[in-house]
Amino acid sequence: MGETDDSMKSKRIVFVTVGTTCFDALVRAVDTPQVKREFFRKGYTHLLIQMGRGTYIPTKSSGEDGCVAVDYFPFSPSIADNLKSASLVISHAGSGSIFETLKLGKPLIVVVNEDLMDNHQSELAEELAERKHLSCAHPQTLLHTITGMSLEALVPYHPGDARPVAKLINQFLGFPDD
Repeated sequence: MGETDDSMKSKRIVFVTVGTTCFDALVRAVDTPQVKREFFRKGYTHLLIQMGRGTYIPTKSSGEDGCVAVDYFPFSPSIADNLKSASLVISHAGSGSIFETLKLGKPLIVVVNEDLMDNHQSELAEELAERKHLSCAHPQTLLHTITGMSLEALVPYHPGDARPVAKLINQFLGFPDD
């Protein structure tokens, strides 16, 4: 293995995604020196921010200042590779981002966007946090959540099996069993 392979092995990435929305409060929250130092203290080396339609531009950093290296981008056709390479994901409360991350078995902090009207997303995030599948935060509590997080306490998410319910519905409707 060359030097590049060794450095890739020790790379621990925090991936932040806001989806297609504008969630500047989350981007601002992860762009503070305190949060970046806390990531570094916990052994993370890189912070990659997908900032969506936001107008707040995070501060890029090479990581040589006792903090994590920081980079960002607005959109990508797919964030699947970013999620796969992440050691920790911090996401908006969109169900697609939540379940895609949980399916990969990645530790997840969901940050609720309080600016959204009819914020049903917070109900999903809070329910999954109560079941210990993820941590839930708000932009103003993110540093506290990161400082106190215990990844070992998270419970893996296993999607339910809908086949028994489908079978009952089919029986009720008079369709033959497969």
